[in-house]
Amino acid sequence: MCMLVHMRPRNAAVTRRRILEHARRQFARNGYAATTVKGVADAAGVSPNLITRYFGGKDGLFLAATRVEIPVAESFDGDLSTLGARLAASIVGRWSGAPEEDPLLVLQRASGERPEAAEALAAFLDANSLEPLHRFLRAGGLDDADARRRAAAIDAFVLGVSTRRRFLRSELGDPVELQEWLSATIQRLADG
Repeated sequence: MCMLVHMRPRNAAVTRRRILEHARRQFARNGYAATTVKGVADAAGVSPNLITRYFGGKDGLFLAATRVEIPVAESFDGDLSTLGARLAASIVGRWSGAPEEDPLLVLQRASGERPEAAEALAAFLDANSLEPLHRFLRAGGLDDADARRRAAAIDAFVLGVSTRRRFLRSELGDPVELQEWLSATIQRLADG
């Protein structure tokens, strides 16, 4: 007598994405040290061996889970006089999204535990926030030194608010009020 066993087809890309989703949530919620390969594997419904196979272990999983891509071009598409409103809308939208899966929040939480997380966060912010903002302000007519100072002030302000509201408190407050306040403050910093 022959018995047929129905098995779910394997799809490495889907499994990998599922592992990364659970890893992002756990790293964001618990930090690097408290997140375990077994915990992520259990949450994703896979064997811990798959995490080793796909990512090489916890460090590789962390690096993959914190890969950040944020389209910033639309925030810099427009006039300097409305920069604050565009940046604030983008920031609050991101923060109000799925915070438990936000790779930036994962990096921020892990930056105190892992030197490579702090390095990755600094490199990301330099490449995706500070430098594009500097170029935008310079293209808007500011001299290089002034554009660099204003960009650094905006970058530091946003990182400080992010740390205070997302990392230390895990609560944003009223998103409309937050967006209005961020918009006005960023615009003042941009205008000098």
